[in-house]
Amino acid sequence: MSRLRLLSGLACMSLSMTAQTQKDAIDNNDLTPSQQQIHSMIESTHVLSMGEEDVARDSIEKMLNRFYMDQFRHFQDPRAPYFMFLSKDGKLAMGVGGLIRMRGYFDWDGSIPASGFSPYLINIPKDPTQLRKLAATPAGTGLFFTILGKNTLLGDFMGFFQADFSGYNNRDFKLKKAYVQFNEWTVGYATTTFEDTKAKPATIDGSGPNGVNSKTNVLVRYMHTFNGGHWSLAGSFEFPSSSTSADGEYTKACNDYVPDLAAFAQYQWAEGESHVRLSGLARVLTYRDLIASRNYNIMGWGTQFSTVVKILPQFDLSGIVSVGQGHASYTTDLGVSNFDLVTDPGRKGKLYAPTAVGYVFGARYYFRSNIFANLTLSEQRYYPKQNPNDSQYKYGLYGAVNLFWDITPRFEVGMEYLAGKRMNFNGTHASANRLTAMAMFSF
Repeated sequence: MSRLRLLSGLACMSLSMTAQTQKDAIDNNDLTPSQQQIHSMIESTHVLSMGEEDVARDSIEKMLNRFYMDQFRHFQDPRAPYFMFLSKDGKLAMGVGGLIRMRGYFDWDGSIPASGFSPYLINIPKDPTQLRKLAATPAGTGLFFTILGKNTLLGDFMGFFQADFSGYNNRDFKLKKAYVQFNEWTVGYATTTFEDTKAKPATIDGSGPNGVNSKTNVLVRYMHTFNGGHWSLAGSFEFPSSSTSADGEYTKACNDYVPDLAAFAQYQWAEGESHVRLSGLARVLTYRDLIASRNYNIMGWGTQFSTVVKILPQFDLSGIVSVGQGHASYTTDLGVSNFDLVTDPGRKGKLYAPTAVGYVFGARYYFRSNIFANLTLSEQRYYPKQNPNDSQYKYGLYGAVNLFWDITPRFEVGMEYLAGKRMNFNGTHASANRLTAMAMFSF
């Protein structure tokens, strides 16, 4: 009789486990490939807790969903820690993690003197000693610390700190992000509100497409989502960091003293996988006219329309169009030099904010949830008051096609072909090509 009860119990347990496995498989099949990818990452996280195992797993999954569904989470950001420590009551989790990322690249028919593929840096004319280059970099390898929890006063909160080896010569340790999120507020060193991170196509290249706005600022941001999660509004005060071409003889840059203001309005659908967003930026740029011995304030601004649309469960398109004056330091290509304020031609002692326009198109296709490809096309254009007819940068073109394979949720490899072109106002131009391979391990 006792044996019969034992066999009966084992059979019930087996049926229960089989039913749960089938339910998980059904639930997983209901997810899009990108959602399955995130789900597999969450499932790969190990929970260390003094509480009940089922309660711990349920709590950590809810917390990690917040970690991955962040509006400002970049494709190249580290994945959740391999180990998460959970408090006994399941209200607080802490993890220390990192990633080891190695990129090897080969340039031909013109090389770029940096690990990031920025068309602005293409040599014109081509240097015969730098037509080809084979190099590798650990840039992007780093560590991070996160704490996730729920508090009566703060509500849902997250603290995040990240630093990596992308400083001087791609070796020095450099702070990348350090912020706290609680309820609808973000305070700290974080991605600017003007950037639409999710609309940026995924690249192995650390610089990414040259037509995007991308910057990290110390900021205070408020973001509110309403109407059943379909609408989001955000605004932030961001500590300024302008870049002007003052020559020190007739003009001189002044300290920044007015915060940059950034905001966006966004409509999202398909559980947040598709969205359209309108973003704006306003800033004050100050310089001193050394001839007139007077300070001047120039109004800088930027506006951006961006979108991600999931055409099919395995296929999505993205696009970004931006225009502005005095916002060049927010862009990836013009941000390499000093284009927020430039010399006003024919007027000694005067600077002005030139116009810059950026375009980005991206397409992503999932062959499986762990194998996907991306296509990126991008352009950055610079419009000064008049044609200088010299070797000044006029526009840059950027193209990338890549393939990623998540061998495991923690180990990813990829290959990428990059092509770029720089055109100057005097008609001189040059191009560059790069083939990149990457291996990344997250822990």
